[in-house]
Amino acid sequence: MGNAWAVILAAGLGTRMRSELAKVLHPVAGRPMIQKVQSILREAGFHQQVVVVGYQADEVARVATELPGITVRIARQPEQRGTADAVMQGLAALQEVNEGQLLVVNGDAPLLRPETVRRMVETHLSSEALCTLLTARVDDPTGYGRILRDEAGRCVAVVEEPDATPEQRAIDEINAGLYLFDLGALRWALPQVGAENRQHEYYLTDVVAHLAARGTVATFPVDDPAEIHGINDRIQLAQAEKILRRRILEHWMAKGVTVVDPDTTFVDDEVQLGRDTVLLPMTFLEGPTTVGRGCRIGPNTRIVASRLGDHVEVQMAVLLEAEVGDGCRIGPFAYLRPGTRLAERVKVGDFVEIKNSRIGTGSKVPHLSYVGDATVGAGVNLGAGTITCNYDGRRKYPTTIGDGAFIGSHTSLVAPVTVGDGAFVAAGSVITKNVPPDALGIARGRQRNVERWAARRRAEDGEKGSR
Repeated sequence: MGNAWAVILAAGLGTRMRSELAKVLHPVAGRPMIQKVQSILREAGFHQQVVVVGYQADEVARVATELPGITVRIARQPEQRGTADAVMQGLAALQEVNEGQLLVVNGDAPLLRPETVRRMVETHLSSEALCTLLTARVDDPTGYGRILRDEAGRCVAVVEEPDATPEQRAIDEINAGLYLFDLGALRWALPQVGAENRQHEYYLTDVVAHLAARGTVATFPVDDPAEIHGINDRIQLAQAEKILRRRILEHWMAKGVTVVDPDTTFVDDEVQLGRDTVLLPMTFLEGPTTVGRGCRIGPNTRIVASRLGDHVEVQMAVLLEAEVGDGCRIGPFAYLRPGTRLAERVKVGDFVEIKNSRIGTGSKVPHLSYVGDATVGAGVNLGAGTITCNYDGRRKYPTTIGDGAFIGSHTSLVAPVTVGDGAFVAAGSVITKNVPPDALGIARGRQRNVERWAARRRAEDGEKGSR
C-alpha cells in the first residue's frame, strides 16, 4: 500500500488466559498469535509493521521479527494505559513518517481475513476519510464499543461499554477494533484524548469524535462477524482454532485435496498440499510441511516440518523434519526422526525407527528395525530386527550399506562399519568389521545339537516321555 504502515497492539498480558505466557504468544493454527496477525496484514499488503510490546516485551519482539517478508519496528509501552497510549508509542517509532495511511489492529485478532482488510482499505481511500472503522452488527454486543451515528447516518463517535448509557448499550452496531487512519489526522487527534472515563485509560476510540468533527469517518461492515472475535481466554482460543482450521481445510479442499473427516483432521497454516492428496481421520500436519500430489496420509498420522514427494502413502506414523521421495510407503507404526532422507520408492514398514539417515532408491526396511546415522544405498533389504548400533555411550558413529546389499534378520551392525555393494550378511550376525562388496558376512556362534539332552533332563525330574 505504498507508504502505509500497520501498528499491532501487543503489549497486554491477557489476564483471563491464566498463563505465564503473553497472550499474543499463544499458538493458533500452528503459529504464535502475533505472527498469524502479522501474516494476515502482510497478505493484505501491509509489509511495514510496528509491533507495540509490553508484557514479556523481549520475547514478543523476538517472535514478531521472525516472520519473513515484512519490515518490523518494535515500540515499547512500559505501562499499559490504554489503546490510545499504545498507538502513541507506535507512532514514536515512525517519527520520520509524516504522511500516508496507518492501520491499527489488536494483536489478538487472528480471525481477520486479508480480503476484508483489503476491501476496507479500498473503502477508506475512495471515501477520502480521515478514519475508517471496521464494524459489525451482532446479536450480543456485550463488551464492545458502540457506533454512534447522527440523524444523517454518519458515524460521529464510538462509546465504550462502561461509559455508555442504557440507550447506547442497546445499539447492536459495534466497533470491531480495526482502524485505518490518515496519518496526519491521527497525529493531530491523539494528543486531544484524555482519560476521563471509568477505566481511567486513554481510549483510541475517543479520536473518532475529534476526527468526525473535522471530516469524514467512514465505516466498513464485516461480512462474517466471526472475523472480529478477539481472544481473551482459553475457551475463545479453542473456538478461534476451530474456525481457522476449518478455513484451512476448506481452502485445500477447494484446490483438489480430499479431507475425509474435517472434524478430525488438523492442518497448520504453513502446510502446503498437492492436488488429489487424501487426508484420512486423525491426521496432524504441522509447521512448514509440504505434501505432494496424489498422496494418502493417515489415519492416525503426525507429520511435522517435513517434505513429502508425490504419491506417498503414510499411515499410523510419526514424521519429524524428514524428507520423503516420490512413491514411498511408510507405516504402520513407523517413526522417522529428524535428518531422515528417503529417496524414491522406499518402503518403511511397521515398528521401524529411522534417525539422521539416508535410504536409497527402492530400498526396504520392512519391520522391527532401527536405523541411525546410516547411509543405505539403493535396492537394499534390511531384514526384520536389523539394528545399527551407532552409539557407544559417548559418541555416535556412522554405518554405510552399499547398493544391492542384503542384511539378514536380527543383524546388529556395530558402527563404524561398512557393508559393501552387493554383499550379504547372514541372519543373526553381529557385524563389527567391514564386509567387502559381494561377500557374505557371518558373525555368529556355530549351532550344536546335544542328542537326548531334553529327555534326560525330564527323567531327572521324574517325568516320562518326550514332548
